[in-house]
Amino acid sequence: MRLSVLDLVPVRSDQSTGDALAATTLLAQAADRLGYTRYWVAEHHNMPAVAATSPPVLIAHLAAHTAAIRLGSGGVMLPNHAPLAVAEQFALLEAAHPGRIDLGIGRAPGSDPVTSLALRGAAGRDDRDIEAFPEYLDDVMALMSSKGVRVPLPRDLMRDNYILKATPAAASTPRLWLLGSSMYSARLAAAKGLPYVFAHHFAGQGTAEALALYRENFQPSEQTPEPVTFLTVNAVVAESHDEAMRLVLPNLHMMARLRTGQPLVPLDLVEDAEALDLGPRAQAVIDGGRNLAVAGAPAEAADQLLSLAEEFGVDEVMVNPVASAYRGVDPATAPAREATLELLAKELF
Repeated sequence: MRLSVLDLVPVRSDQSTGDALAATTLLAQAADRLGYTRYWVAEHHNMPAVAATSPPVLIAHLAAHTAAIRLGSGGVMLPNHAPLAVAEQFALLEAAHPGRIDLGIGRAPGSDPVTSLALRGAAGRDDRDIEAFPEYLDDVMALMSSKGVRVPLPRDLMRDNYILKATPAAASTPRLWLLGSSMYSARLAAAKGLPYVFAHHFAGQGTAEALALYRENFQPSEQTPEPVTFLTVNAVVAESHDEAMRLVLPNLHMMARLRTGQPLVPLDLVEDAEALDLGPRAQAVIDGGRNLAVAGAPAEAADQLLSLAEEFGVDEVMVNPVASAYRGVDPATAPAREATLELLAKELF
């Protein structure tokens, strides 16, 4: 089974954005050294605990600090951006690091309504961009190719057609993936013959149904002749089960705050999370998240991952290492997140 990494670049209460980025760089280097398949970064906006706001910028930074691992977005939220801008960014990344770039694309805004308005409204974007999502996917794929897109022009102009390209002379293109957590995304990925990734770490429900729908309705494409899919899962692995349960608690608190409408804050340190009581509604979210995550001692966690892969029929799982840290840890590091990758690698590689 192949293992990959999803990173939201979490920001702990003891970290600056620069600290969180330094810790992510170390984590990506560990994944590269240990033999993980790919390392994807997310797009979220205006969240105190998440520094991953611009996937192409992060990918460029991480690609320059790693050697072989594939780098990608998990994902770019396409309705936030002009398709040409996304195509140009990832075409350049592919030119700089050929054969190492994945472009994972999603449809969600990745932000709250106010932030979404600031991000999209200022650029003249609205819900019509969400409705046009399938066409935008086609545009991105075509623009990144060496042929580009033929744009019809009015008859009174000298040329009947105009060729629009994301880059002048593409020798290769990034691998395009469609991300989602719904039947809509599964159906669209199948119709377009795209690889598909289900956000199991976030949704936790409907995974089997979405993957079955994707496989049953898949239409082969030139780039993807057969269905290709994997899923994501939150993971914390430590030397003991109890230690893993302590390290995962701050992330569970963050999700509980988000889903119960409580104010969002940077990721708590372990000691601070253990002293908190967020109330019964939040506790229900915490308990559900604990059951959904892969968390435990190395052999225990490896068994959970293998069971997930068998249950959903995938040969790759992308882990989101969500462990926090204890007070006194160097802010520019994330030792428990690195340990998750190291301990899993020892068990499964």
